[in-house]
Amino acid sequence: MASQALPARGARLGRAVAPGRAPRPLVPAQREQDPGATVRAVVLALPGGDALSTRRRSPVAAAVIWPLARHLVRAGFTEGVAAHVVHYRFRGWNGGHAHPAEDAGWAVGEAVRRYGDVPVCLVGIGMGARAALHAAGHPAVTSVAALAPWLPGGPDAEPEPVKQLIGRRVLVVHGTDDESTDPELSYRLAERAKKVNRQVCRFEVHSASHGLHQHRAEVFALTADFVLGSLLERPYARPVADAMAAPPPLGLRMPLAAGFGRSLRA
Repeated sequence: MASQALPARGARLGRAVAPGRAPRPLVPAQREQDPGATVRAVVLALPGGDALSTRRRSPVAAAVIWPLARHLVRAGFTEGVAAHVVHYRFRGWNGGHAHPAEDAGWAVGEAVRRYGDVPVCLVGIGMGARAALHAAGHPAVTSVAALAPWLPGGPDAEPEPVKQLIGRRVLVVHGTDDESTDPELSYRLAERAKKVNRQVCRFEVHSASHGLHQHRAEVFALTADFVLGSLLERPYARPVADAMAAPPPLGLRMPLAAGFGRSLRA
């Protein structure tokens, strides 16, 4: 239920992402959403960033995740899905301060204030994926999609928390040729998360680098299938359902097939 505004902070939600030209509805019974229609679910898109920086947020990082946010709105606007790109206070994680994770948690609260008691999915890229995983403990969060998550490595790195993922649906996507963020670290995190939460799956995008640009259409389709399935209780595509149900390592090293999602756009 809507309430008074939360205290002002440096972080903010960007304007609601517009779907642009809407695709033909996937289900014939769906109708085009009116501009003032009720929002039933919210996607918060969390951009990447730097390890250490107190500079203002990067507009380039926000621009990178914007097309994915728009794709998700276009896929779900007929059923009341809204999306915002979160603008951080700073562009750095900044060690124990974990500023983007704090900002992500604040953004979930702000989404609930604006839209009421709606489910929220956190979708992040790079550092934003790590922020999404950290902020998943907020009661309104039902699912997390972490693309090419930036995670700490090395012998002195503290294990990433996973208890906040209990009860959430989690998708991890990582390119096998990523030289910026180690895909093996995301596998280890997913493996630990799977031990406390069966609703975890991970897809590997073979030959893809950090930006996943080589297979953008498939990555977008996979993310949309997971996000809308989690928020709106749509059935998952068979590969997603199989990955979620399979034990490690199979369900955590699921290859993303070329052409994934084409049948959904027919």
